[in-house]
Amino acid sequence: MSITTEVGQEAPLFSAESHLGPIELNKLKGKNVVLYFYPKDNTPGCTTEAQDFRDRYALFQELNTEILGVSRDSIKTHGNFSAKHELPFPLIADPEEKLCGQYGVMKLKNMYGKQVRGIERSTFLINSEGKLVQEWRGLRVPGHADKVLEAVKEIAGK
Repeated sequence: MSITTEVGQEAPLFSAESHLGPIELNKLKGKNVVLYFYPKDNTPGCTTEAQDFRDRYALFQELNTEILGVSRDSIKTHGNFSAKHELPFPLIADPEEKLCGQYGVMKLKNMYGKQVRGIERSTFLINSEGKLVQEWRGLRVPGHADKVLEAVKEIAGK
């Protein structure tokens, strides 16, 4: 089942496990949330993306914004990836693709000439009232964290 929300609507609520413990979107009301989906821990693009968000984490925090990463990797893999790269934010394990389905990020992709199902790199910005205010799908990593930070500054009026 794929339920895709649209910009301007309430973001789908979820409860999920991260390597730092349980995460519930409704408990983050009052904060902006950057929810980014990525294909796999410890791959070049995903590592760069995580490091870019890590390097700007303090700036996001100053703007009352939490960052949550999501992939289909296990809690253990997330823990190792986070420790290796000193990530200060939770990584959500979604092996059953529940959260991926809610946000419609599972796509058929070509890998080495074969069609495989995987996560389309995507980021969703949820405002402090729980509304989806911006999304980026099929994005490229270079400069992406800066674009998200600019969008957060806009909604924060900074």
